[in-house]
Amino acid sequence: MGCVHGKCCTRYPSSSDGDSGRRREKRPYKCKHILTQRSLELVPVPSHNFTLQFSVLTQHGYYPDTDERENQDSFCIKTQLQGNPNIHFFGVFDGHGQYGAECSNFVKDRLVERLANDTTLLDDPLKAYNSAFLATNSELHDSEIDDTMSGTTAITVLVVGDTLYVANVGDSRAVIAVKDGDRILAEDLSEDQTPFRKDEYERVKLCGARVLSVDQVEGLKDPNIQNWGDEYSQGGDPPRLWVPDGMYPGTAFTRSVGDSTAEKIGVIAVPEISVVRLTRNHLFFVVASDGVFEFLSSRTVVDMAAEYADPRDACAAIAGESYKLWLDNENRTDDITIIIVQIKGLSNPGASATDNEVDCGPMVMKSIKGSFDTSSVSEPEETYGSVRTDLSDTQQSCQHSVSMNRSAAIVVPSPMMHQRPSQLDVG
Repeated sequence: MGCVHGKCCTRYPSSSDGDSGRRREKRPYKCKHILTQRSLELVPVPSHNFTLQFSVLTQHGYYPDTDERENQDSFCIKTQLQGNPNIHFFGVFDGHGQYGAECSNFVKDRLVERLANDTTLLDDPLKAYNSAFLATNSELHDSEIDDTMSGTTAITVLVVGDTLYVANVGDSRAVIAVKDGDRILAEDLSEDQTPFRKDEYERVKLCGARVLSVDQVEGLKDPNIQNWGDEYSQGGDPPRLWVPDGMYPGTAFTRSVGDSTAEKIGVIAVPEISVVRLTRNHLFFVVASDGVFEFLSSRTVVDMAAEYADPRDACAAIAGESYKLWLDNENRTDDITIIIVQIKGLSNPGASATDNEVDCGPMVMKSIKGSFDTSSVSEPEETYGSVRTDLSDTQQSCQHSVSMNRSAAIVVPSPMMHQRPSQLDVG
């Protein structure tokens, strides 16, 4: 959703192959994909004897009245972090505001660099992750980039052996597919941080934010009605954050990196972190900007991705369907970025699941609670232990997150009976 003025994007790019309307024949994996323009990428995780097979696609948004806007989405895929063959990083960064592209590119470079240089990463991934986000946010504030009214969301997945650490700031999303007999479960690995969430709403209100839709700010609706339903029914005019005495910044998210003005009313860079231990029933995970999820549910994205053996085909199909739905509903599209990572060959001999059982974890959302001082994060007792910090009444301010509960997994029929979307025209 981004800032009140929308995303900063450029027009749909011109044709690169002159043949976007015809069905493509299958190509060997060693060739570049006709749509993603990428080779199929694989990286082993030798500690647990499985492989990650992945691809990514990023698509400029279409704004009919702004030809010069660039793609403000960026992504980062860094394998063998710290030279360790068992640590891999995947991230999508969705910039917004006048300097959104600069912000997203700065953060995607600096965040992974912070993680790569943190010698405590393996000893305490949660603390390292939290520290990397906060340090990157401070660096962006101190950089030459004007982040007064610009910034970026960040959805990232750190693979450490057979464990995923998912850190989220903003309203992009990560979701994992879990095999359950002949069904597939779509389990969100992150929860969008927007004023639709009661805990986030209450947190930013304590920081002095006014939470109003555009219609409310403009006097078309009663500003005293602080109930906007849900983001699926009210996505066209969502609640946004405004300073007490002005009509800015108008962010539809409650956390981001950058956005120094919005930070004063509670838009913070503290990530919410979830942890999941992979089993043989985990098929793949998706990391994508909200350009994908604006009109597609997590369930639909997982179902579509499950139809394709090649993650490049899956990326192209989902991006194409997202683009189409944007134009069906609005006169523009957002930038669209999607990473799909397939989990191949994980036998997980120590897991309790059988072929007919679902073993999702447990999947416990880690809410990093406490001040910006990362020393306040307690040591996890075990892989799935909750991260807890005692907070005094005075500490519960705009610089602290509020705990949240994980929603139940979504059951997805597999395969869903629908036609494949038309090929994405990158030309």
